[in-house]
Amino acid sequence: MEKKITKGIDRICALFDAGTFVEIGSFVRRSSKPEEYEGVVCGYGAIDGKLVFAFAQDSDRMKGAFDEIHARKIENLYKMAIENGAPVIAMLDSAGALIFEGSAVLSGYGRMMKCVSEASGIVPQIAVISGVCAGMMATTAAMYDFVITVKDQSQLYVNAPSVSGEKTADAEAAAANGIAALVAENEENVVLKIKELMMLLPANNADGTMLEVNDDDLNRQVAIAGLDADALLATLADCGKFTELYASYDKDMKVGFATFGGITAGVVYACGDITVNGARKAAKLVSFCDSFNVPLVTLVDSEGVKGAEAAPFAAELAKLAFAYTSSKNAKVTVVVGKAYGAAYTLMGSKSVGADIAFALEKAAISVLSPEASVAFAWNDKITAEKSREDLEKEWKETCASPVNAAEKGEIDDVIADAELRQRICAALGMLFAKAQTKPTRKHVNMPL
Repeated sequence: MEKKITKGIDRICALFDAGTFVEIGSFVRRSSKPEEYEGVVCGYGAIDGKLVFAFAQDSDRMKGAFDEIHARKIENLYKMAIENGAPVIAMLDSAGALIFEGSAVLSGYGRMMKCVSEASGIVPQIAVISGVCAGMMATTAAMYDFVITVKDQSQLYVNAPSVSGEKTADAEAAAANGIAALVAENEENVVLKIKELMMLLPANNADGTMLEVNDDDLNRQVAIAGLDADALLATLADCGKFTELYASYDKDMKVGFATFGGITAGVVYACGDITVNGARKAAKLVSFCDSFNVPLVTLVDSEGVKGAEAAPFAAELAKLAFAYTSSKNAKVTVVVGKAYGAAYTLMGSKSVGADIAFALEKAAISVLSPEASVAFAWNDKITAEKSREDLEKEWKETCASPVNAAEKGEIDDVIADAELRQRICAALGMLFAKAQTKPTRKHVNMPL
């Protein structure tokens, strides 16, 4: 029996390698309208050869309305995905709940949320907002590891704009408020972005560190003087490729993925003041990387927290501290510029769990900036012969010197700019086994 090709089927088939998609539950019909096929297409296939499970809400079938059977199809897919250790991709486009089902459809949302929760940290999950994603489905989407929206197409909201009075439910708004990790230009671009992420992510939390051989020389010397944050990351990464996430959600904290010497790593780069949003996005990536044993590279060039932030800032910094201190994955940190106060401590210092910590020769590590330090501690040293500027320079060259931190054991080595990529690659290579295995023992071996 042939089935009509619908928008949902088109979307999900475009996602997979040609000829690999297999639909499951393909003839399940609506309980309320037996003549209608259920409004969600579920199945599995290969993306660049990797097993992936996916479902697509089908707006061509009763506008993709969510009901109890809809939820059960998704539950079944999640069960298979977890058992087979394969990622899940959700393509969301629904007019909302089938309200005539009452509590049954509400329970369906709860069961779907439970599926996402149980899979979290076991297999990667990506949600694509292909059309309308409203109410509790919007809440569910936010539970996924990464959300992708589509320009001029995505609508993501809990309360409809007509009810809330807000006009910010589109793709760009979802990126600006930190829900969307990536914004695609169109549906074809969605597929490219998903494939890009799939190449970088492990299939599950037991896969260990990803290693992909490429042509870039891991000993390549780099010239980084004068580069902005984007250019620096491109220079350090293999083949100049850094996949940035949450780019619109705080510009002074860069997060994403790259490979270094073929080893996939998460990257956090504090390249300005630390803000609430910056702390949030950094904590999310640190936590994700730990869940899936993905190594983490942290770069620091920050004068610390933004002074004007309000009270909730402390809680967000606490989340960032928890993320670093509780993570067990391989972590390499490099101070590439300034690291004052909380910026040094929180952003992957050895005290919060870095395995290896480097600093560039030009780095400055201090409790306060040289200007504030002199004003606080050396103000009485200002004389006609020694100006404030002279003392600030002296503070930076002595108290804030990376060598000073290295002498205290807080920095493993002070390195030249040109060596930066080489040393990151070497450190990740050394830590490869840490990310792959977690040694266990029954007990200590007692002496005689």
